[in-house]
Amino acid sequence: MDKKQPSNPNPKKPGEGFNVYWIYGIILLAIIGVNLFYMASPGKGNINSIRFEDMMTRGDIEKIEVVNLKQAYVYLRPEAINKDEYKDKLSASPGTRPQYFFNIGPAEKFQEKVDKYNEALPNKISISYEEKQNWLGPILSFVVPFLIILAIWMFLMRRVGGGGAGPGAQIFNIGKSKATLFEKDESTNITFKDVAGLDEAKEEVMEVVDFLKNPKKYTALGGKIPKGVLLVGPPGTGKTLLAKAVAGEAAVPFFTISGSDFVEMFVGVGASRVRDLFRQAREKAPCIVFIDEIDAVGRARGRNTFQGGNDERENTLNQLLVEMDGFGTESGVILMAATNRPDVLDSALLRPGRFDRQIGIDPPDLKGREEIFKVHLKPLKLAEDVTPEALAEMTPGFAGAEIANVCNEAALVAARRDKKAIDLDDFNYALDRVIGGLEKKNKLIAPEEKEIIAFHEAGHAIIGWYLKNASPLVKVTIVPRGIGTLGYAQYLPKEEYITRTEALLDRMCMTLGGRASEKIVFDKISTGAQSDLDHVTKMAYSMVNIFGMNEKVGNVSYYGLMQEAFQRPYSEDTARIMDLEVRNLIESQYERAQELLREKRKELEILAQELLRKEVLHKSDVERLIGPSPFHKDKSAEPPPLSGQHVSDEKPEGEKNPESKENQEVA
Repeated sequence: MDKKQPSNPNPKKPGEGFNVYWIYGIILLAIIGVNLFYMASPGKGNINSIRFEDMMTRGDIEKIEVVNLKQAYVYLRPEAINKDEYKDKLSASPGTRPQYFFNIGPAEKFQEKVDKYNEALPNKISISYEEKQNWLGPILSFVVPFLIILAIWMFLMRRVGGGGAGPGAQIFNIGKSKATLFEKDESTNITFKDVAGLDEAKEEVMEVVDFLKNPKKYTALGGKIPKGVLLVGPPGTGKTLLAKAVAGEAAVPFFTISGSDFVEMFVGVGASRVRDLFRQAREKAPCIVFIDEIDAVGRARGRNTFQGGNDERENTLNQLLVEMDGFGTESGVILMAATNRPDVLDSALLRPGRFDRQIGIDPPDLKGREEIFKVHLKPLKLAEDVTPEALAEMTPGFAGAEIANVCNEAALVAARRDKKAIDLDDFNYALDRVIGGLEKKNKLIAPEEKEIIAFHEAGHAIIGWYLKNASPLVKVTIVPRGIGTLGYAQYLPKEEYITRTEALLDRMCMTLGGRASEKIVFDKISTGAQSDLDHVTKMAYSMVNIFGMNEKVGNVSYYGLMQEAFQRPYSEDTARIMDLEVRNLIESQYERAQELLREKRKELEILAQELLRKEVLHKSDVERLIGPSPFHKDKSAEPPPLSGQHVSDEKPEGEKNPESKENQEVA
C-alpha cells in the first residue's frame, strides 16, 4: 500500500513566490530614494527674504550655500541654535545639514545684498556656489513612458492570448489552439443512453467510435476509416449533445472547439491555431476533433471580395482544408463538425475526402419525441395522468431542446402551485407559455376591443372546424399572452412530410378567417390581422415561386437561385405575374372565408359570445356549442387536449408579434 504524502496546508498558487521583476522594482525605488535624499531640503526651513535679512542683521548666520544659482541653504552659528526662536523650529543638527533654505532670485543682487551686510557685521558670512545635477529627472522622463507602453502592450497581448494571469495567457500563446481536451480516462458524463430520438444518427456516430476502437476490423477488408463527419440539422435537434455523447463513449482523446475560436483580428492567428490543433491531434492519435458551429470559419470563399485580398477568415479556412488533406486515414484522427447552415459552407470543405459523411439530424418524429420525453421526464415527479405517449402526440415538430424546455417549465409551474407531483394541467400551461408566451392576467382591454378579438378568434375556429384539410382545433382563447398577443387559436397539425395544394389553400382560408369575421360582423377591419396577413403572403409566394403550384408561372422554383444571387433571378414581367397571382390567390381565399362565415353566421355568434363569457374554449366546448366537426371526428382513445401548434394573434396597432416557430400554423 502506498503511503500517503502529507498534504500541504498552504499550497503555492501559480505565480506565487520569487519573481525577477521584483528586483527591477527594488532597484528603481532605491534610485528614487537616493536621489530624493541627495536633493532633499529641510522640511521646516522654508523662509522668506525678510526673515533672512533679519537673521543676517543679528549675526546668526555662519555660511550660505547657493545651489544652481537658484536656492540658498542657510547654516546657523552654533551659539545661535540655542536661541528660543530657533530651538523648536530647526530641521537638522548644526554643521551637518542646512537649517533653512529659500529662493534667492537674481544671483547678482543676492551677492550684493550679502556683501552689504558683511561690511556692517563683525562676523563675516561665507558664501559658496555649487552646481548639483538632478540626473533622476531625465532618466524618469525616458523610462516611465517606455514602461507604460510596455505594460499596455503586455496587457493587450494577454487578453488576446486568452485573458487572465495564468501560464496559458502569455503573449506567445496567441497562436495556440483553444481546444478543450478530454483524455481517455475523462468523460463528459453524457453517453448514447442520454441521446434519444436520433437512432439513425447514433448508428452512424457509433460506427465512427467503433472505427477508432477496432480499426483492424475494417482495414482488414481494405476499407479506410473516414476522415470527417458533418452533423447537419436545425437548432435544438441535438447535434452538440450527440458530440458530447461521442466524447463520453469513445475511449480515445476528444478535442472540442468552437468555430469562432479560430477567428481573430490579427492576421495569421486563425491559421496558426488550426495548425496547432491538428498537431496536438496527431500527437494524441487515435482521437476525435469536434468543431461546433463550423460555419463561423467554413463559409464559402469569394463572397466578401470587397473587404480586400487579405481575408483572415479565408486564410483560416484554407489552412483547415490543407490540414484535413494532410493527415492520412492511417493516422487515426477523425474530424467531427456541426452546423445548422450547410448552405453557406464552402464546397471544398464538403467534398468526400474531407467530410466523407454528412449526417442529417431532423426534428424527431412521434416515436422520437416519445423517447425524448422519457429521458426528460425521468427525474420529474409525475402524476398518473401524464404519459410520454400523450405528450409526444401533442407536440408535433418540437425539437429536443423545446421538449426539454416544456418539461422544465411544467416542473416550475407545479412548484409554483405547491403541488407534490406534476400533472397534465401543468404541462398544458407550460405548452401554452412556450407557444403563446406569458399570460397577461392584469392587462385591461376595452369591451369593444374584446368583442373584436372574440369574433376574430371565433372566425379562425369556425373555418378550421368546417374545412376538410385544416388541422384539428384544440383550443381557442382571448386571454392576452406574450408581447402584443391578445388572443389565439391552437390547432394540432398533422404529422406529414408533403402537403397538397388543397391543404395549403384550406390553411390559407383558415388564416384569413379572423379578418373575414371582422369584415362580416362589424363591416370594418383592424390591425389585429397583421401577423395573419404576413403568414398568408409568405405562404402564397412560396406556392407561386418555390413549389410551382401556379399555372401561369409554371413548374419552376426560384428558391435556390434566390439564395445564391444578389438580385432576383427572374424578369420584371415574371415578377409582375407573380405579384398578380399572389394577390388573386389571397383574395380568392378571403372571399371563400367570408362566404363560409356568412353561411355559419349563427355558429360564429354562439362561439364569440361564449368566448366573451368564458375566455377559453376547448374542443369539447366547441362540440357542445355547435356540434361535432364533419371532418375531424373525435376519437375515444384520444388523450386529453393539450396545446397544439397554431397561434393566431390579435395585436394592438404598432406592436409586433414574435416570429412563430416552424412547427406552428399561424392563422
